[in-house]
Amino acid sequence: MRDPYSVLGVKRSAGQEEIKAAWRSLAKAVHPDQNHDDPLATVRFTEAGRAYDLLRDPDKRSRYDRQQREAEMRRMEQMRRQQAERKARSEPPRASKEDAEDMIARIFGVDSRNAQADAGAQPRPQPQQQAQPQQTQSNAAPAQDARKAADDSDEATAAQSAALGATLISAILRRIRGSRAKMDKAPDLVTDVSVSVEDILNKVRPTIETPEGQTIRIPVGAGTTDGQVIRLKEAGYRMEGLRRGDVVATVRVTPGRFRVDGFDLKVDLPVTIENAVLGCETTIEGPLGPLPVTVPEWSGSDQAIRISGEGLIMENGERGDLVAEIRLLLWDKPDARMIDLMRSQREGLYL
Repeated sequence: MRDPYSVLGVKRSAGQEEIKAAWRSLAKAVHPDQNHDDPLATVRFTEAGRAYDLLRDPDKRSRYDRQQREAEMRRMEQMRRQQAERKARSEPPRASKEDAEDMIARIFGVDSRNAQADAGAQPRPQPQQQAQPQQTQSNAAPAQDARKAADDSDEATAAQSAALGATLISAILRRIRGSRAKMDKAPDLVTDVSVSVEDILNKVRPTIETPEGQTIRIPVGAGTTDGQVIRLKEAGYRMEGLRRGDVVATVRVTPGRFRVDGFDLKVDLPVTIENAVLGCETTIEGPLGPLPVTVPEWSGSDQAIRISGEGLIMENGERGDLVAEIRLLLWDKPDARMIDLMRSQREGLYL
């Protein structure tokens, strides 16, 4: 995927309203229904939708920006190393097949041995050997011989550089052609859906909207919990000549009275000091209604009461538990007798 900022034509510092406005303008301009004569309209429209889907989500956008910064740092470090290697060379590089493939391996991040195997064996280009003129005169001018040797050396170096350049270009073309994957399916539509605990228990189906404006309902119910991935076959992006992509939806349970732990539900149970010390019978509001709860004597805030079968529904039809975590609760107004009792306990006094 191309850089989503470039696709939408916005700066990296653009706000959500600017991104949304850019998406609407671009979607209207490249929509396939408005560009019947353009065979690439569907591709551009899909690309714009994927870019907007990434940038409108703060978490996805932050993760993408961080990955781009890390990639840029790696690229700069790689360039620094390559410059150091070139500087360390004391002689012109040989135009060998191995040298070219090693360079391509560093650029593309692959094993040079695999690159050599993919490219196939080719003979190494050898520098052109200049025939040494037969010495016919014992008194040939030394200066003329020195100039000829220098010319021969320059020609050999130029031949080596030309051969290396041709080999590099050939290797790059092979690498690009070999990396092209055959595409027979349109991209998947990856998204998050927010639901409450009550929505899951009541099987309320949340909806999402595709870039084409289609509304899709996500099935939730048995086996659904926070982080669950639901895949809907051939309900995602459309591209001409390709199978339709899937919808890949990750369920996110919205914060509320209950905290989700797998298929268990956790909830706070406020208890006054006297009830925590002496124990009591009380009720707690469960996901489907009030439930009776027995608070044991001498219960502290590190204790929890587990009520079986009152959590989320698993795929096998069983339900998780409701876990009531005790939280000590003071009265609304200070109580003088309780204050005197606590002071006597702290200071070692007895009434």
